[in-house]
Amino acid sequence: MIFGKKAAVALTHVTYKQLDHWATTGVVKPSIRGATGKGSRREYSFKDLISLKVAKRLRDEGISLQKIRKALAYLKRNYPGKGTPLAEFRFLTDGATLFVVDKDPQKILDTLRNGQLVISLALGEIIEGLRGELQKIVVPKEEKVKVGDRIFTMILTPNLESGGFLARCQDPFEAVSQGETEQEALDNLIEALEKHLEYLQEPQIEKTKAE
Repeated sequence: MIFGKKAAVALTHVTYKQLDHWATTGVVKPSIRGATGKGSRREYSFKDLISLKVAKRLRDEGISLQKIRKALAYLKRNYPGKGTPLAEFRFLTDGATLFVVDKDPQKILDTLRNGQLVISLALGEIIEGLRGELQKIVVPKEEKVKVGDRIFTMILTPNLESGGFLARCQDPFEAVSQGETEQEALDNLIEALEKHLEYLQEPQIEKTKAE
């Protein structure tokens, strides 16, 4: 799945400012191809979202961006096969120092050379929590709406790529719209359906006039 900027913010609870700054400084760059470069649209993978959640948690625990970047530089030098260290290591911190647990759970690496272990960040916990957040926001919502003399069933879902919401109708004909809010998406779809029904009625009106 590909996640746009708005979806990344909604799912990880980082700010837009953090998202932009971390992408620029290399703390968490969007890994989807074509998502880098000035003026380009940033798109994130699920693994990128894990990295964002870990980075945010480390910042919340008092680890500075300078220390996070230093730790990442150490891991990239010593573990070149790990393309996204924040999403692939288990981190330990006391708010001042940053450790990682190697493949051997008994081996703890001090990426900043000093400090005492107090807090453990369980990567599995973060992944499961993120999946839970994703599951909550992608559950479709069904609405029955009367347009003209017909009842339409509309399905509302979050737009994960660009933010906002999508409204879809498949019966008796297919239509889709989007909006910043659920109501805006519904209103846009209702307006489109009203215009379509008017268009369908035009030949009948002309025929009646001719008779």
